[in-house]
Parts: sequence; structure tokens; C-alpha cells
Amino acid sequence: MSINICRDNHDPFYRYKMPPIQAKVEGRGNGIKTALLNIADVARALNRPVPYVVKYFGFELGTQTSISVDKDRYLVNGVHEPAKLQDVLDGFINKFVLCGSCKNPETEIIITKSSDLVRDCKACGKRTPMDLRHKLSSFILKNPPESMASGSKKRKAATASANVRGGGVSISDIAQGKTGNDDSNDAAVNNDDNDELTRQIHAAASNLEDLEVKDDDWAVDMSEEAIRKRAKELQVDSTAIDPSLSKLDEYGEWILSNGQDNLPNDIELYKKAVELDLLNEPKVAAVLAQCLFSKDIVTEIEPHTAFLTKILATEEFERNFLGGIERFLGLENKDLIPQLPKILLQLYQNDIVSEEEIMRFGTKSSKKFVPKDVSKKVRRAAKPFITWLENAESEDEESDEE
Repeated sequence: MSINICRDNHDPFYRYKMPPIQAKVEGRGNGIKTALLNIADVARALNRPVPYVVKYFGFELGTQTSISVDKDRYLVNGVHEPAKLQDVLDGFINKFVLCGSCKNPETEIIITKSSDLVRDCKACGKRTPMDLRHKLSSFILKNPPESMASGSKKRKAATASANVRGGGVSISDIAQGKTGNDDSNDAAVNNDDNDELTRQIHAAASNLEDLEVKDDDWAVDMSEEAIRKRAKELQVDSTAIDPSLSKLDEYGEWILSNGQDNLPNDIELYKKAVELDLLNEPKVAAVLAQCLFSKDIVTEIEPHTAFLTKILATEEFERNFLGGIERFLGLENKDLIPQLPKILLQLYQNDIVSEEEIMRFGTKSSKKFVPKDVSKKVRRAAKPFITWLENAESEDEESDEE
């Protein structure tokens, strides 16, 4: 049996059909989940990647999802009846499938050069925009359709996208800085290849001290003293220093010019970055991390989601952003270091920074942004969140084997 893709259209001869969602509740207690049995067939009928549909369910239902493309297994935490899921799917179809002009589902998702999302309709030829404020839009920008993904740019793995509650460590535990393992050793990864980052990271593998990243690049310190020092050096020999640094200083000073309580809005921030030609400068991410936030950084991240996902276009931008967070905590707000798991949780749940970069950040020390001893102290605080990610992947793999 098939149903109309646009269920508002009751014409029995409507040519665009899809199978109705089939779902099965599995498990019990806190581990109860709903398996989406035929979601791959539904997504194929909609001409959309399966993870887009599953992630949409997670965002709309306010729950976690598990995505395993290779095993064709997709889970949504909690109990959800097929009829309810079908109603939620209607929202996905209206927002991310149907043409905004002719309501035809023969559309493709296009990411423009300005990182906007549009539906390219093959029926009427029009391109209609999608709502960038929706969390799924951020996920799509981070994980573009396969036809648009660059072969040289590695995207978040399907298992990395799965927001699964880890065994023994829950999101509430992360928010409280707790971990299911009291071992004081730091987790480590010895290989920088993104493909290796999906494997489990064993806590006893190595110590952060042995994983120093040798990088002598001048990190962007936005403290007043550092800005004055760089300005003086620029006057002495302007050819010896990266000219983009003066623009970065100008950008940072402009953001803070009216005080922390009166920062520019996201549109103004973006326009200023364009004006200073900083959209292709990864270090701008470090400036933003140091200037945008206050003591309430945990609650301040989500409102900037659309802006940050637009700015953090590559892994290098994400790396600089995390480095800026490290400097913000380690040098300027040491009392906030215990809040790092909450901060990383916000960045992860809002798809601002990829799991690969969070894993790398949490399992390596670096002297690029702060002194080595400060880096170890800050990144060690990330352990509860890293442990949760490890356990989330482990639990997902175990459930698939069962």
C-alpha cells in the first residue's frame, strides 16, 4: 500500500507516492526505543538521505536518534506510534521536500555559494529557500547531499551523527560533569585520520602529555594586552606578520566595542566579517569564541547556532573555534573550565562542531592556543563528554549485534 507524499492532496490518482511509515517499539524501561523499519524506502520516495529524515524526527520529538546506514538500522528513543511519526513526517515534507511555489515533490536540495539552502524544483524550475533557523538546516549544511559532498572533505560518519544515550553516562550526567569511569588517565588517539575517529577511544591508551600537537602558529589572543602588543609589532615590521591579524584585531575590538551586554546581532556580525574579508580566514572562529560569550556561555551558544554553522564552514574553522573556547576558559575564565562538558554538549547537539573535531580536541593537548599545561587542564575537563560519546557508539554497536 502507498500513500500520497502530500497528504493534503486527496486525489487517488496523485502520481507521487510513498510507503507509510512502519515502526516497532523495542526494549523496555529507560532503554526503550522505536525502530523505523522502512524509513530507507520512505526517504528514497522523497529523494532525501535517510539521516535527514531520522534527524528531523529527533529534533521535532525532542529525543535522541541512532543512525546506522550500513546496517540499515534507524532508531528514535522513546515510544512513538506510526501515526504520530507520519504526522511529523508531513512537517519534513512541507519544509524540506515540497516546492515552495508549486508544491511538487520533484525537488533537490541545493547549497548555494552563500551557504543558503534551496529546493530546486524540476517541475516548475523555481528555487525556493528553506528555513535556516531549523536545526535540520544546520545538519544539512554540515552533511550535504552526497551529490554535493566534496570527495576531499570528510563528513561526519553516520554513527557519529547518532545521538545515543551512552551506557552508564547520560546527558544529564554530562551536564553535571560526571563520568561512568573514575580512571584519572586521559583518553588518547594516535592517528589524525578522520576515519579512525569512529573507533572506541580507550582511556588507558596514553596520556595527554605524550600527544602534544606541534604547531607554532600565532593563535589569536583577543586580550587587550595582546592586541596592543601586536599593534606595536605591526608598526615595527608590517611585512613580518600575517596582515589578516590586523583585521582580526579590528573585528574583535568591534564586537566588544559596546561592551558584553550590547554585542552586535548575528546579521551584523556576519556583515562585518564579509566587510573585512574574513569569511575565508579560519582564525576568525577563534576570535568569535573569545568575544561572543560571557560567564553564561552554556546558554549563549544555541541562539548563535545559525550564524556559527554558517561561519564554521570547514574542519579548520571548527578547530580554531574550539581553540578559542580553550583560550576563553583556560586564560580568561578558569572558573568555567568545569563547564566544558556542557559547552561541548551544546556544540554537538546543535551540530555546530563535528564529532570528529570534538573527539580530537578532547583527546589531544596542544600548545597552539594556550600554554601546554593549560591545554592539558582544559582538555582533561572534556573527559565526561568524550566518555559519553564512546559509550554511545559502543551501545549502538551492541544493540545492532543483538
